[in-house]
Amino acid sequence: MNSHSESESEKLLGHVLLPVANEEDALATATALEPYDPEHVTALHVVEKGRGVPDKTPVEQSEEVAEESYDAVRTVFPDADDHTAYGRDVVDEIFAAAEEVDASAVAYRARSDNRIMQFLSGDLSLKLVTQGDRPVIALPRSESADD
Repeated sequence: MNSHSESESEKLLGHVLLPVANEEDALATATALEPYDPEHVTALHVVEKGRGVPDKTPVEQSEEVAEESYDAVRTVFPDADDHTAYGRDVVDEIFAAAEEVDASAVAYRARSDNRIMQFLSGDLSLKLVTQGDRPVIALPRSESADD
């Protein structure tokens, strides 16, 4: 039974897609994933961009945040790939990217315990774990001040 679960774990952690929001989040999320020793990691940053709707931040600024995030992930996983997606629905973009890079799983770290933020965002965590076509790993949050 042990070898079976090890084999399943290796498949699950073969290629992990790691959505990150910014540099601080990227470092915390990569650090939370590190003990599980994934075989390969692709960091993902979604630039929220809507058709006919004003962007939350200028695209150039969002792309800069993405690059800073990827650099932070690479301090933990030096060989990590990166992928930038553009779209209005973050969860849809995460799953589209997972398919595009052929990720075995998506690993994320919940970003806020604030119920109002969860309500306003449509609770991205709930969408991630209920709407995906591949395993989603919820990483533990540390007790540090950055949470």
